Amino acid sequence: MKKLSARRRHPLAAVVVLFLALAATGGLYAAFAPASKAQADDTAQSLAIDEGKKLYSVGCASCHGTGGQGTSDGPQLVGVGSAAVDFQVGTGRMPAQQPGAQVPKKKVIYSQAEIDQLAAYVASLGAGPAVPTKSQVSPEGADIAKGGDLFRTNCAQCHNFTGKGGALTHGKYAPDLDGVDPKHIYEAMLTGPQNMPSFPDSTMPEKQKRDIIAYVKTVNGSEAESPGGLALGGLGPVSEGLFGWIFGLGGLIAVAIWVAAHTAKAKKS
Repeated sequence: MKKLSARRRHPLAAVVVLFLALAATGGLYAAFAPASKAQADDTAQSLAIDEGKKLYSVGCASCHGTGGQGTSDGPQLVGVGSAAVDFQVGTGRMPAQQPGAQVPKKKVIYSQAEIDQLAAYVASLGAGPAVPTKSQVSPEGADIAKGGDLFRTNCAQCHNFTGKGGALTHGKYAPDLDGVDPKHIYEAMLTGPQNMPSFPDSTMPEKQKRDIIAYVKTVNGSEAESPGGLALGGLGPVSEGLFGWIFGLGGLIAVAIWVAAHTAKAKKS
């Protein structure tokens, strides 16, 4: 009986052995590290929201309300998501200088870090579209031809067939897309700023948005070719028709005057 008692192990012996094995192989760190990383991420997000709230109170609350509930001077921001903030502030449209039919693009007054903080705060007010990743907006590997079909179907009636923009009603307009950051094009499709309809992923999948971005970047690139000859800036039939009237009709009038003048001289002689 004494022999059996001596060989019997303490109930915690197995736990101690496992603990030592984990510590020796690095398993102990692996077991506890994810929780520490998650905690660090949560802390960083909380700090970003706090800083964003301070920026919001100074630059946005007077129009959009102290809690994003909106006022007579600005729409509600609850539920618009971080993508809307990144687009509006990242293109300089917000903060707006003055009310009007449409808020124009202007110089950006916030740094990207501040924009991220503002976006984090507004996103905390209610779930909404998130800022897209680099892989989501990259035109690499996209179908440019398909993007052209999609753009002409959904966008050309306002933005022109090459994205040069165009006039709308009551002082509104569709902006020129030449030189616009792909991220902002994606965010505009995702959130539908101002007069633009929104195209969520349920309506227009991520792949189609990337195809459209690839098309816009290609037709406005330095190596773009015009199969019809002189593109006249790609401004569309109005500018081309005006060119035809001024130079075409003007040329015909000049030829008619020249013929008439020489006919009169021939008769006199």
